[in-house]
Amino acid sequence: MSAEPARSIGFALGRTVITRGALGALEGEDVHASIARHASGDWGDVCPEDRQANDDALRVGARLLSVYHTDSGRKFWIITEADRSATTVLLPEEY
Repeated sequence: MSAEPARSIGFALGRTVITRGALGALEGEDVHASIARHASGDWGDVCPEDRQANDDALRVGARLLSVYHTDSGRKFWIITEADRSATTVLLPEEY
């Protein structure tokens, strides 16, 4: 799935954190670039239903989930809480 162009959507990330597993498995450059994509509304490799759920969540204040892959194929998620208090970078198995 190709990346969407960046768009200005305006939601707060809150406190940005990374789990221990993601910290050990991911390169900082991948994490920073993906957080920027997430913040711009590029939800990465989510299915169409999750893409729509994120777009709806922007209107109603629900949780946001993005899915990204490193160049080596390692999958990771970025989740922004519904109250926008925190955004977490994590590996799927840490959920």
